Amino acid sequence: MPVINYVEFDGTEHSVEVAEGITLMQGAMDNLIDGMVAECGGCCVCCTCHCMIDPRWTEVTGTAGTQEAELLGYLDTKEPTSRLACQVNVTAAMDGMVVRLPESQY
Repeated sequence: MPVINYVEFDGTEHSVEVAEGITLMQGAMDNLIDGMVAECGGCCVCCTCHCMIDPRWTEVTGTAGTQEAELLGYLDTKEPTSRLACQVNVTAAMDGMVVRLPESQY
């Protein structure tokens, strides 16, 4: 399983194995990582799984789709590498990827 490195806003790091095919959001939730709220459960209707992909990994994760990009547009804390973790499916190519979490999901 690929190891994903989640970094909370305060710098706390979590290196966890995440099964291929599930989302970055589900990987964080399964590992009880603070900073991931995921209120809608992965339906892409809120922004409570906002994350920032380390720039070295954006080619692997791809770009946001139309609905995701629209939702990200509502965030005050949006960065160029912002994604909704519910929309990023983990692949073997993501082994070692770094994902930062914002200070707040609201």
